[in-house]
Amino acid sequence: MTFSEFLIANGDENLYQYISNIATLETIPDAFFNLLCEKLKMYFVTGGMPESVSAWTERRSVEAVQQVLSDIISAYERDFAKHPDTKDFPKISLLWHSIPSQLARENKKFLYAALKSGARAREYENTLQWLCDSGLVYKIFRCLKPGLPLSAYDDLGAFKLYLPDVGILRKLSLLSPVAFGEGNRLFEEFKGALTENYILQAMHNQFEVPLRYWKSDPRNEVDFILQRENAVIPIEVKSQKSVSEKIQIKM
Repeated sequence: MTFSEFLIANGDENLYQYISNIATLETIPDAFFNLLCEKLKMYFVTGGMPESVSAWTERRSVEAVQQVLSDIISAYERDFAKHPDTKDFPKISLLWHSIPSQLARENKKFLYAALKSGARAREYENTLQWLCDSGLVYKIFRCLKPGLPLSAYDDLGAFKLYLPDVGILRKLSLLSPVAFGEGNRLFEEFKGALTENYILQAMHNQFEVPLRYWKSDPRNEVDFILQRENAVIPIEVKSQKSVSEKIQIKM
């Protein structure tokens, strides 16, 4: 369920109509902006899984949302046992549970060494691919050059991993819903990862080609880049109001 669908389910048709009618890039008036921010925080709590959204919109129960998400995660983890090679179950579980900590780092590039000391790509490639093929993980490659086609410039050794639902990421991170209160330090520290995951989740199925990210050096990085027909579109995600950073992409 998208954020727009969440607004409708939550009884906020006025906000849905407002964002649906935005046709140009413009400043959102505070009357709408502040409300949308609060609704987005709640969406970060529930995610877009229909059962989780229903637990909130029908029962207004955060506890019910927590239980639903726990049940979904448990069901996913039971599916790990369906991997053709049962001895790979610990590897799958280790990969899955490492994603929140990998995304929490400033450099979100996935590091096998962060799984355990001495871990190597060849040990985990098959299990990671199984997670991707199962739709439980999204793999976003680094693009070496924002040229056409983007797939020709994939750096297959550098990638980030995201989850298909922001609510699942929040629950797997053990981030309590109370952290989303205004000014809470715990939310401030992790909301960049949540926001990136939300944007990826929103855009993943909208376009013919998958998203990539671009990085030329430690200071210059664009969170996502997208090929749409013969255009390359950079997408910079900001979880704060400040957008003062400037990044140059050389074609």
